[in-house]
Amino acid sequence: MESSQLLKTLKKKFPRVMNKYFGTDGIRGQVNKFPMTAEIALKVGMAIGARFIDGNHRHRVVIGKDTRLSGYVIEPALTAGLAAVGMDVFLVGPVPTPAVAMLTKSMRADIGIMISASHNPYCDNGIKIFKRDGSKLSDEAQLEIENLIDGNIQYFLAKPQNLGRVTRLEDASNRYLEFVKNSFPKERDLAGLKIVIDCANGAAYKIAPQIFWELGAKVIAIGVSPNGFNINEDCGSTKPKLLSEKVLQEKADIGIALDGDADRLVIVDERGEVVSGDKIIAIIAEILHEKGELKMDTVAITQMSNLALENYLSYIGVSTIRTKVGDRYVIEAMKKVGCNFGGEQSGHIILSDYCTTGDGLIAALKIVHFLIKSKKKTSEIFDIFELYPQILKNIKYNKSKKNPLEDQDIQNFIKQQDDNLGEDGRVFVRKSGTENLIRILVEGKNQDKIKKIVELIVEKIEKLTSS
Repeated sequence: MESSQLLKTLKKKFPRVMNKYFGTDGIRGQVNKFPMTAEIALKVGMAIGARFIDGNHRHRVVIGKDTRLSGYVIEPALTAGLAAVGMDVFLVGPVPTPAVAMLTKSMRADIGIMISASHNPYCDNGIKIFKRDGSKLSDEAQLEIENLIDGNIQYFLAKPQNLGRVTRLEDASNRYLEFVKNSFPKERDLAGLKIVIDCANGAAYKIAPQIFWELGAKVIAIGVSPNGFNINEDCGSTKPKLLSEKVLQEKADIGIALDGDADRLVIVDERGEVVSGDKIIAIIAEILHEKGELKMDTVAITQMSNLALENYLSYIGVSTIRTKVGDRYVIEAMKKVGCNFGGEQSGHIILSDYCTTGDGLIAALKIVHFLIKSKKKTSEIFDIFELYPQILKNIKYNKSKKNPLEDQDIQNFIKQQDDNLGEDGRVFVRKSGTENLIRILVEGKNQDKIKKIVELIVEKIEKLTSS
C-alpha cells in the first residue's frame, strides 16, 4: 500500500488528539521534558516524513536551527526519524527561520523544519514546520502529525535500500544573504547610516551584520557571541535595553533588535526609545500604499494590535482585518483576502511578495530604506499617531477544569464591557495557546475606564474559577 493510501486508512483507524504536541507556533517546551525530548523528536521526524511522503521520487527536507546547545540533541533525533521513513535530509546549521522557509521553496524540498524556541530562553527549544511552498502547516496537518506520533508509525518505516541520506548544505547562509539583499532597491545603498544591530546571540549572529555592512551602512553589532546558553539573554527583541544604551553611546541613527531565530524585530530610534511594533506596521503599510504596491489596500493584523493603528490606517485609506494571535493566522488571512502585507504588534512582519513567513531582516531593510529616502530622524518618521492606553492582565486557571471563557455568562459580560467602550476602545479576552492562562486586553482613550473594566472582568472570571 502506498504511503498516502496508508495514511488515509490510519486516520480512520486511530483516534485523534489535538494540541497534545503543537502550540501556537509549532512544538515547543523545555528540553528533556515533554514534549521536547529526543525520543519525541525522533517520532516527530518519522511522523512528518510519513505525512509528507507522497509518490516515488526522492523526498527532501531542509533542517535549520538556532544557536541553542539543545540543537545538538533535537537535530540528530529529527534527522534519524526522517531518514528512517526515507526522506533525504539537508542540514543547513544555524540560520534564521525565514531562511529555512526560503530554502524549502527554492530547493523544491517537500518540507522544511526549523529547530528554535524563538524568543524563549536557552533551556527551551521548538520545532517549526514549513510546507514545500514555505508556508506553515494548517491545523489539519498538525492534527494528522499528532495522530501519527502516537499511532503505529512502524507502518511507514522504509526498507533498508530506501533509507534517506543526510547531507550538510554548506552555502545555505550565502543563499539567504543574497535573497535578503535582493529585497533592497539595487539603485540605493545605506551609505552614511549608522546602525546598531542586536542579534540576540541567535541564528542571525553572522548574517545580519554582514547584510547591512555589504549594503553600505556603518554597523555596530551586539549579541553576536553565542555560546549555546546566552540566546535572548538580556538582549534581542524581548529585552532591548542593551540596544537602547548602545544606540545612545554610539550616537547611531537607528537600532535593530532581532529575536533568537530572526523572524521578528524591534526598532529603537536615535533617542534610545523603543518603537511600537504597530508603528512599524503602519509605516510599511503607508510605504506600500503610496507606491501602489499594497494589494487590496488591506493589512492583516492580530487582535493584539492597538486600535490607534487601525484608525490611522483607515485615515490613509487602508483597510484592516484582525486575526487570532500568531503569524500563521496572519498569513492565512492574507491568503484568504489576497493582500500581501500583515504583521503582529510583537514584531512579526510578513511581506509575502518576498517571503512566506515573518522576516525581521527584510522588514528592517524596508524601514532603513525609507529612513534614508526621507532624510529624517528615526523618531520623526515614527511620530505618526499616539497609541491608546492598553492594559494586559493574565489569570491562571486550573487546566483540569472547564475553560472559563466557555461560560455563557462570562461571554455575555465581556461583550457588555466591550459595548460600553463603543468606538473609543475594545475588549479582547482569550485563552493562551501554550499556558493555562486567560489573557485579558482592554484598550481605550480613557485610562481610568479601561482599568475599571479589567478589574471587573478579572473579578468575574476569578469568581467562576474559584467556585
